[in-house]
Amino acid sequence: MIKSKYIVIAAVMSTAILVDACSKSFLERSPQGALQGSDLQNKDGIEALLVGSYAALDGQSSGTTALNGGNPWEAAPSNWIYGSVAAGDAHKGSDATDQPPVSQIAVGNFDPSNGFFNTKWQVLFEGVSRVNTLLSLLPDATGMTDAEKTGVKAQALFLRGHYYFELKKMYDKVPWIDETNMEDYKQPNNVDIWPKIEADFQFAYDNLPETQSSVGRANKWAAACYLAKTYVFEAKWTAAKPLFDLITTKGQTSNGLPYGLTDRFEDNFDPAAKNNKESVFAIQMTANDGTGSIANANQGEMLNFPYNSPFGCCGFYQPTQDLVNSYRTDATGLPYLDDYNDHAVKNDMKILSTEPFTPDAGNLDPRLDWTVGRRGIPYLDWGNHPGRSWVRDQDYAGPYAPKKNVYWQYNQDKYKDPNSWAPGSALNIVLIRYSDVLLQAAETEANLGNFGTAETYVNQVRTRAGKPATAVYKYTNDATPMGGFSTTPAANYVVAPYPAGTFATGGKDYALKAIYFERKLELAMEGQRYFDLVRWGIAATELTKFFAYESKITTDITGGKFVSGRNEHYPVPQRQIDLSVSGSSKTLEQNQGY
Repeated sequence: MIKSKYIVIAAVMSTAILVDACSKSFLERSPQGALQGSDLQNKDGIEALLVGSYAALDGQSSGTTALNGGNPWEAAPSNWIYGSVAAGDAHKGSDATDQPPVSQIAVGNFDPSNGFFNTKWQVLFEGVSRVNTLLSLLPDATGMTDAEKTGVKAQALFLRGHYYFELKKMYDKVPWIDETNMEDYKQPNNVDIWPKIEADFQFAYDNLPETQSSVGRANKWAAACYLAKTYVFEAKWTAAKPLFDLITTKGQTSNGLPYGLTDRFEDNFDPAAKNNKESVFAIQMTANDGTGSIANANQGEMLNFPYNSPFGCCGFYQPTQDLVNSYRTDATGLPYLDDYNDHAVKNDMKILSTEPFTPDAGNLDPRLDWTVGRRGIPYLDWGNHPGRSWVRDQDYAGPYAPKKNVYWQYNQDKYKDPNSWAPGSALNIVLIRYSDVLLQAAETEANLGNFGTAETYVNQVRTRAGKPATAVYKYTNDATPMGGFSTTPAANYVVAPYPAGTFATGGKDYALKAIYFERKLELAMEGQRYFDLVRWGIAATELTKFFAYESKITTDITGGKFVSGRNEHYPVPQRQIDLSVSGSSKTLEQNQGY
């Protein structure tokens, strides 16, 4: 959290946010070096500072490190460690000796000395610092109209809102540093910053245009979604509802604005289909961009490919059996909300890849096979997943592989980046998808007692899941997986919307349970679940059940537990507390229980 003496204008090509259009000029700026602030108080300088503020979104430096040090995966904006591994979506993966700080997070046994928390903290405050520098210089910038300055300020406050939103949901006790107090970074963290985050997003919403001319620019609708999400995290349902009403009507593609559900669920995880109508707020990634660096190619996910596979590295981020079982459906195509682990999906634990195995023949939600790589099912166009031979240690972390972060074989020359010891990719990190927005809107309506509207929103998501375009199909010829797919589904996919009136009949508890479960299915492996469980107040219950079930299958989470009153938030990094000493007193307070 140390404020830099000089302003560094970072390359933006790897880190713009996507809204709805593509402008290569915005994505392909080269680093301009380090300049004094006075050199930047003009239109070009302010634009460069804004680009640098966007550039911190992916948390990565120009090499294979995070901003201000640390490994890139420690600061991954997808939050795959902090939001998914910690929540039971996935095992850490690999083997017991690899990346032990992740193991601590996976079992709930983390403390302020875990360096991963410090890396993430530093990266997010780097983003805050860049925005604050811009805002401090903006009022006196020359060659700009008042309207232009307002537009830049709106984008900057949107970005600062994002960085602080991430800090708040991670650490809770966060100091507020803005352009008015940035000279003294030793600010206390004993005041709730949610109102200030609201204010940043509100200004952005009030002053941003509905569309932008270039990809990576926040627009009015992205700000509306983020402001509504802030209200959801605060359980301010009456404040959130008008925004969701607006987003889900005026923000629909039928009204000329960019948002809606794609017909194919998988398009949200295919670099060839990125920037689609479902992507509300995403970090733009590129590959093979001529820099010779992987920094622009989603290096936060570089560990998360099957082991001993065509990808080369590294066997992390293995989905759990608990997650896989969640995709079981009953005869009507609905999920088992309460006892899904009593309907376990067949796996290939302890079965060699050279031995026969037949995948589960029961009813399944097809989103499973776009989320999880499992034995005998097409792994994109890389062939049927072979099972054990692609897993580093089945006994340790189970039989599955991640899938949402993986590029296809047929166009890997365009979307894979080979410029490091582990693969990079041009797959965007989508921080807000329209389906996420719909499910937040459903949660809002259910909490307000509007069960029919909540059900409608959920059913939009489930209807897309049930479309033939969402199914995974068998190859025409297993021996040549790039030769195309047949018309035969790879599994017995049965998924359907809730019958009309189900939520009203079941009441608020049932409606919320169904919405919570739908978020688990739709947003699995996207770094969201831990923060959802915490804000719902059910983290202790759900993770206790998860550890009891999953620890009978693998050895990596033995002894895992969620400590109520402690684990709701990650600890303020000890390094930051030490740096906050002023005289003989520490400015930063630690969270409860650490």
